Amino acid sequence: MKKLFCVCAAVGLLWPMRSRAADALDKVMPVRGFCIAAPRPAGVERFVKFIDEDLAPRGVNTLVLRVDYDYQFESRPELRKNGALSREDVKKLVAVCRNDHILLIPQINLLGHQSDGSHLGSLLRHYPEFDETPWVKMPEEYKWPNDDGLYCKSYCPLHPKVHEVVFAVMDELCDVFETDAFHAGMDEVFYIGEPKCPRCGGKDKAELFAGEVKALHDHLQAKGRHLWIWSDRLLDGKSTGLGEWEASANGTARAVDLIPKDVVLCDWHYEQDVPTAPYLAMKGFHVITCPWKSSELAVWQAQDMARWRSRSPEELKDRFEGVMQTVWSDSGQFLQRELKSKPEATNSWNCFKAMFGEIKKLQQESE
Repeated sequence: MKKLFCVCAAVGLLWPMRSRAADALDKVMPVRGFCIAAPRPAGVERFVKFIDEDLAPRGVNTLVLRVDYDYQFESRPELRKNGALSREDVKKLVAVCRNDHILLIPQINLLGHQSDGSHLGSLLRHYPEFDETPWVKMPEEYKWPNDDGLYCKSYCPLHPKVHEVVFAVMDELCDVFETDAFHAGMDEVFYIGEPKCPRCGGKDKAELFAGEVKALHDHLQAKGRHLWIWSDRLLDGKSTGLGEWEASANGTARAVDLIPKDVVLCDWHYEQDVPTAPYLAMKGFHVITCPWKSSELAVWQAQDMARWRSRSPEELKDRFEGVMQTVWSDSGQFLQRELKSKPEATNSWNCFKAMFGEIKKLQQESE
């Protein structure tokens, strides 16, 4: 039996086995993804029902759960957040996804996003020696912009002990989620190669970023697993006009030529229909386009992906993997349909419905 998706064949991912004939959507949009924060323990049963009754019937076949440290780690128990998911909670999610032929991928934000607002994340709170910018103190009240250029803290990728900790939690999550794919985030990295850092100060920022991607990739690959990341740090913010959020303004963009080609890139654009997926595909990567809350934009992005898949040269077609809805409210709020906002409001629930409705139309038009 053939593997389910093009990206499976390219990088060996073990999606639940099913023939292409069993799902006519695969040809049009191999990856039909959904990304959201993992539910809290009290919300697991409701989330299981959501997977079974909302995601699977719409044809979702890939679910990225942003777990971070909301799991009861045994390898590094000090990193657990209060009220974290138990092993039994995760196994309920694994079971429903297996039954619904959905690839389940856990995420921990690595490198960047080690703080939020005025609060340090678990990693730097317990291991302050990993901080790339220890001289930047967390403010009592966070504001942007600020004199320190603080958006989120980063860990130093060259600290000799950081991977000992990071690899342990990566491995444990992959084991409990029974998956061979792991999403490391790595978006919006503003602090990297800072001049005052005793280890990476003065080093090439593209090489530092690529080195961290490769370290994570190689560790996963040694265990038969595969790395997914957001793509924004591989895009040049100045030449594209995308700026420092959707792309890099601090010199990491050249890393696109330095990282392994079997890293799966999740290419997010939330306000503009930007043709960066063809650029990344021509660089040799498999790409998934990711909308957030604009229904109109999500429809265009799905149409773009289908067009690139059908009209590109054979060498490129299968690198255009599909689309993935991203949700940046918590799962409880999303399951309340974004707090029952007005039907015409721009939000991720309406975007989700519009994008998957468009994919169904594209599939019908292709028949």
